[in-house]
Amino acid sequence: MHIGKAIRLERIFNRETQRTIIVPLDHGVSVGPIYGLVDMKKTVDDVVQGGANAVLMHKGLVRCGHRQRGRDVGLVIHLSASTSLSPTPNHKVLVSGVEDAIRLGADAVSVHVNLGDPSESVMLQDLGRISSEAGNWGIPVLAMVYARGPKIENEFDPEIVAHCARAGEELGADVVKVPYTGDPESFSRVVDGCCVPVVIAGGPKMNSTRDFLQVVQESCEAGGAGLSVGRNIFQHEDPTALVRALDAIVHHDVPAEEAATMLAQ
Repeated sequence: MHIGKAIRLERIFNRETQRTIIVPLDHGVSVGPIYGLVDMKKTVDDVVQGGANAVLMHKGLVRCGHRQRGRDVGLVIHLSASTSLSPTPNHKVLVSGVEDAIRLGADAVSVHVNLGDPSESVMLQDLGRISSEAGNWGIPVLAMVYARGPKIENEFDPEIVAHCARAGEELGADVVKVPYTGDPESFSRVVDGCCVPVVIAGGPKMNSTRDFLQVVQESCEAGGAGLSVGRNIFQHEDPTALVRALDAIVHHDVPAEEAATMLAQ
């Protein structure tokens, strides 16, 4: 591996556990300034104090979230976008490039692909091109790959999720982000079919924090490399305490039931 890429990955992944807690904050382009994404410096502070390994955001948000104080945190620049106002919200287009991310001091870039969408071919082409460009600069690539389209009956189907992970890996991603399949046995098959780290997405905001912690525990037990979760973290009533609980699970193998008690203290 390119030494620069290895060094940057160590800024995103815990060197000892080879796992990560990434908090995406890129939702503003898609749905606007929702709760948790108004005061960006506070949001970044909250998750960093809890122990997040990295935050993920669009290029224009870096200036809003740069705190100039506190503990350092990994930075992933998201290169894809669409809005909920569009008639084709699943068609992600590139709005930034690798050199933009380098100028902003990023440790990695991310690209979103929706398999099954009519525009799938364009998104796959974009991921392939970005992974080549990023490789030339030693910049890691996180591929967010989901199954969303007219032929997709269940985006959480283990075979479909495994296909998503494998597509990201084969097109050059260094880390892939996919939905959790619902149980450790099926998710372990997703991980086994991919030779790069697999992290889970959070999906819609969950009603139960305890259920969220359990999902994270199960995904790690299945061989997952952690999580890349936004709303279930930054919209929580106490993001700092929640990230501390996640850190206990992801980096210290603390059971979800025990980690949940950290939220009550």
